[in-house]
Amino acid sequence: MLYYNLNKPLEKADFRTATIQGLGSEKGLFFPERIPLFSKEWIQHISDYSNEEIAFSVISPYVGNTIPEHLLKKIVAETIAFDIPLVTLSENISVLELFHGPTLAFKDVGALFMSRCLGYFMKQGAQPVTVLVATSGDTGGAVANGFFHVEGVRVVILYPSGKVSRVQELQLTTLGENITALEVDGSFDDCQTLVKQAFSDKELNQEIFLTSANSINVARWLPQQIYYFLAWKQWKNKTKPTVISVPSGNFGNICAGLLAYHSGLPVTHFIAACNANAVVPEFLKTGVYKPAKAKSTFSNAMDVGDPSNFVRVLELFDQEVEPLKQVMSSESISDTETTSTIRSIYDKYGYLLDPHGAVGCLALQRYLEKHPDYSGIFLETAHPVKFYEVVEKVTGKKVALPDSVKALLNKKKIADKIEADYQVLKHFLLKK
Repeated sequence: MLYYNLNKPLEKADFRTATIQGLGSEKGLFFPERIPLFSKEWIQHISDYSNEEIAFSVISPYVGNTIPEHLLKKIVAETIAFDIPLVTLSENISVLELFHGPTLAFKDVGALFMSRCLGYFMKQGAQPVTVLVATSGDTGGAVANGFFHVEGVRVVILYPSGKVSRVQELQLTTLGENITALEVDGSFDDCQTLVKQAFSDKELNQEIFLTSANSINVARWLPQQIYYFLAWKQWKNKTKPTVISVPSGNFGNICAGLLAYHSGLPVTHFIAACNANAVVPEFLKTGVYKPAKAKSTFSNAMDVGDPSNFVRVLELFDQEVEPLKQVMSSESISDTETTSTIRSIYDKYGYLLDPHGAVGCLALQRYLEKHPDYSGIFLETAHPVKFYEVVEKVTGKKVALPDSVKALLNKKKIADKIEADYQVLKHFLLKK
């Protein structure tokens, strides 16, 4: 399997090179030359396979011969070494819980997979690498946990000051050692812009070896397909047309779902469930893609005004908007609607949603009202404890603290504050 640079299609790389580099030249994202296709028989008998067998079948074509099969199987087993249950909410709605990993967020899957792949590549003689990553909330903690103590890897995480939850901040700022947190005076988009500037700075890249652990990196993006197939394995309503609603910010998660769809996952429709940052919903209405300054919301991990992975979504549909609209719609949900959904779902089902899951849930409910013959799944991408300030205020119920969170509360935050200025970031990277 080779990957081509979306900005320079003649530039190609195997999985190892694409993972280590993160981005191609001219800030181009890597995209697979071909998309593996599962047989209808494999899909039909998916319940006969273990989760590890499914995960290996999904990811191995993308890795090719860059990692030995026995090691890749070990990496895959560690990547999904926690529950990913599909929980029934009502007759037509189920929720895929993606918060049972070490940092209580869906990004654990991608971060664990990438850290282990990169760790293997470092042992094969690659030079020490600095993983530079921007986070709107959950990526930082997942990457910090995944790469902690990985030999030959230094991690630098940029996060927007005052725009992540307390639990999220503690997860990414309390490890120390090879993990450094930079608290940026700005938005997530500012953080993401700084990271992209660093990758395009030839002088900096001659001094240190940079790679990214955002979903722009293929090793973070591709394994997210796995849990869509695991959801299908557990899905009871296979006879009805199925829609999956995905809380969407930087669009890596839904892009992975759409990639699974192109590989044969028999889902009828996807919903990109957005918060007030409605760049993609507006694009699908008007045909005009207009990046905007990110707005702060309760679902902060989705506060993205220029989603990097949307270019990959378009590439899946040959840059054609109409075919995309046949498979994916997009909905914008306000904070008021988010909190009312958290409340109504708790009152009706006794189920606690986090703000991101609430956005996905309401978008799905609205779609099913218009398509009563469908049934659907929405993704619960984070544990409600990560947003306990919002959830407890809305429901009046205390969120039980998992042991991993209890252990964080007495830890000291370690972070360097910086301006949203590239020269400040460059100086920091070079002096360390």
